[in-house]
Amino acid sequence: MVEQILSFLANIVISVIEATGYWGVALLMAIESACVPLPSELIMPFAGYLVSQGKMDIWLAATAGALGCNLGSIVAYEVGKSGGRPFVLRYGKYLLIGADELDAADRFFARWGSAAVFVGRLLPVIRTFIAFPAGVARMKLVPFHIYTFVGSWPFCFALAWVGRELGEAWHGDPRVRAVFHSLDAVIGVAIVVAVIWYVRHRLKAIRKSKAELAAIDRAEG
Repeated sequence: MVEQILSFLANIVISVIEATGYWGVALLMAIESACVPLPSELIMPFAGYLVSQGKMDIWLAATAGALGCNLGSIVAYEVGKSGGRPFVLRYGKYLLIGADELDAADRFFARWGSAAVFVGRLLPVIRTFIAFPAGVARMKLVPFHIYTFVGSWPFCFALAWVGRELGEAWHGDPRVRAVFHSLDAVIGVAIVVAVIWYVRHRLKAIRKSKAELAAIDRAEG
């Protein structure tokens, strides 16, 4: 079961990357950085898997991923700059983005200032939404893009490296496959539980967003 689930996810990402190469890596990472829930933790390891097959170069894959982060961040930055928090609260529900993510990104940016764009890019979850408060704060574009690229590159490289190592082990060491087979049921249940928890958490955050948006509308009215 686990192999089927992983194969399904892998085929989606790998088919895009195989069809378009480094452009595919950049495109998928741009989608993730535009606050669309397509995790980089899925994209870059599969790019690393292709590295293990000799189809990509890990340095170029990491660079393509970081450039994609810059491209996608433009969308989130401009939304924050022009529409602000109410816009995201109103339309973020369609991407399962709620007030909780915005609160975390806002607190992080308030604490670290412009450097939050660099530090946040090294952290899961925060990295996806950090461009939004940067746009709200109207951070200058040049340092914004520099911090975004410099912070994203090591993150992309690390994930690609993990994917490369796992890919080499998967094809070169039968013990790796044996471990996956022995833990098949346990991992399968964990995946189902994780998905249920994620959806429930997102729906709760969206309800919170609706309540906050209603309060904003009443205040403006």
